[in-house]
Amino acid sequence: MPAPEVLRLAGTTALLLLVAVAAAIGARTGGVRDLVVAVVRGAAQLALVAAVIGWVFRHPGAVAPYLLVMVVVATATATRRIGHGRTLAPHVAAAVVSGAAVVVVVAVGTGEVPLDAPTLLPYAAQVIGGAMVAAALAGQRLRDDVRDRWDEVEGWLALGAQPGQAVAPLARRAAARALVPAVDQTRSAGLVTLPGAFVGLLLGGASPWQAAELQVLVLAGMLAAEAVSAAVLVRLAGPVLAAARPRPGAP
Repeated sequence: MPAPEVLRLAGTTALLLLVAVAAAIGARTGGVRDLVVAVVRGAAQLALVAAVIGWVFRHPGAVAPYLLVMVVVATATATRRIGHGRTLAPHVAAAVVSGAAVVVVVAVGTGEVPLDAPTLLPYAAQVIGGAMVAAALAGQRLRDDVRDRWDEVEGWLALGAQPGQAVAPLARRAAARALVPAVDQTRSAGLVTLPGAFVGLLLGGASPWQAAELQVLVLAGMLAAEAVSAAVLVRLAGPVLAAARPRPGAP
């Protein structure tokens, strides 16, 4: 990227960050440091990722290892968000992989997503991210519900119910709540906001119909990945959370 474009991008980003900081200070919500760190870290990560993805596109054999790294990071992030220690990490990994794998297999199997790095990698990355978000939201909700309604869970356990059975109603509700953001995003696509893939394709010179076609595939894929991920997560994590009451101080 030419130096003038880099400087213009940096200046615009700094101005937008100042707006966010001013809003946080004006509303006295705190978190100014988090805002600054998030933007700086995000910019650095994207620059690094752009360089890495450029290399991966030239070496298709690196697609699988790159996606594996994404799954590991997604698992660690969602596990940390749930806040029940590392005991849930294998279950979170299973949820993320299940959600993403089902979608990629279907999309590739039908021929909508070709087996080439420039198409497969960004699509798989999108659904991995969606699966991570759903796993984290479902896990957080289930953790909070088990903690807040522990007397009810403990009562079922005292009656002889298995841990999974004791938290089943809470697990179903947690999985449903985890899908609310994805459902709202899909329902309002094009009306409230223009989704990222759609905007990116338009800026790249694609026709509106081409952009809409790919965006539908992305939205449907993410919704499917999140539904599978949330269902798997609550099914596997429920018994673990029912085995001991989650700590009140869990994040």
